[in-house]
Amino acid sequence: MRRPVRAVEALLVVALLTASAACGSRLPESDFERRSAAPAPAGGAPVRVGIVTSATSPVGGSAFTGPRDGAKAYFDRLNARGGIAGRKVEVRTCDDGGSGVGNNDCVHKLVEEQKVVALVATSSLDYAGASRVSDAGVPDIGGQPIGSAYETYPHLYGIYGSLAPREGKPGWGGKLYGGTEVYRYFKREQGARTAAVVSYNQAASAAYARLVTRGLKAEGYEVVTEQVDFALPNFRAAAADLKEQDVDLVFDAMDTHGNAQLCEAMDDVGAEVTAKVTNVQNWTSSVGDDYKDAPRCRNALWATGASRNYEDTDHPAVREFRAAMKGHKDLSQWQLEGWAAAMWFTDAAKSCTSGGGDVTRACVDRFMNRGEPYSARGLLLPAVFEHRKEPPTTRRTCVSVARWQDGKGWVTQGGDMNDNCFDVPQLSYQP
Repeated sequence: MRRPVRAVEALLVVALLTASAACGSRLPESDFERRSAAPAPAGGAPVRVGIVTSATSPVGGSAFTGPRDGAKAYFDRLNARGGIAGRKVEVRTCDDGGSGVGNNDCVHKLVEEQKVVALVATSSLDYAGASRVSDAGVPDIGGQPIGSAYETYPHLYGIYGSLAPREGKPGWGGKLYGGTEVYRYFKREQGARTAAVVSYNQAASAAYARLVTRGLKAEGYEVVTEQVDFALPNFRAAAADLKEQDVDLVFDAMDTHGNAQLCEAMDDVGAEVTAKVTNVQNWTSSVGDDYKDAPRCRNALWATGASRNYEDTDHPAVREFRAAMKGHKDLSQWQLEGWAAAMWFTDAAKSCTSGGGDVTRACVDRFMNRGEPYSARGLLLPAVFEHRKEPPTTRRTCVSVARWQDGKGWVTQGGDMNDNCFDVPQLSYQP
């Protein structure tokens, strides 16, 4: 049975995953490794990679495991087909327990003791060891930006790309930037004009609610704010006010459990909305169970992200992912993104062996710093790593959108994600 995400820390996850921060990198610091290594013989020593996951974190056992499971499925498939230049990929996993101490232990174990060539599909609640990974020159590929590490350090490559300098401080002068494309989408495609933002009376939740409110107002929405007590939330009162205010959209800064309770209250009072908008972390096949007591609100759930809907089986890359995930009880967008992260590393490693060279940390790092967009065969909105001295004021940004429908699952909305694009302002916020 899935454990609901209940801890306060989950609010930070929601905030950082939903804010579409503009992103980037710096040139590789690879002088410590030989630029030309001896060729690796076919069928030689395995290529060792590490996956750090907060699998037993305070926010629930299944909250962070999707990227790990997707990446492992990709590497299993890759090994069954011969690996990389005849070499198997050996996956070493580490559960950091969702703590900074545990994360540092995992970094020590994988990077310093087991000498992995790269980390892949990291999903850590507290990435305390990020600076050690960067200092060791170990590329960390396709991690989830739960904190600001992927906007702070070189050699770390988040799943959505980055434009920031990443010279030891988050973003630009300690500020990150996010676009308003999600709000623009619902305004243009669904005609939404009034939006509600529901949060807890807790610092992280309230801070994120202010960020969402700011973005909505920048797009011309009338905004209704609702705050409930974290310990004893009165969701029914909030839902009644949403109905009274006749809102079109509902955004939130709450955990999955809180969202389900809010949806149940909305159904109870008859509050109907165009969309109850959630994020990529909640883009899972378990929605029917998570929201079992709120059928009307459940069928108004929309999710937004930067990767192709795992239900889009007309796409060949999605079909391949789905075939490899047979046997998994639940499917999720994070699994698909972990699969894409493993593919990203594999393409980097193959670039090292294509000329007869070895798979080294420096070679993989150079591939990641090419400055060319990467889409994982169309699974990701093209992600790129640059090194911009100044943050963008506006940016053309695309968005992947899906809506839950009972009997169908997540149904893609707005056409292909690569065409669902907007020129939007980039708003600053502090992580």
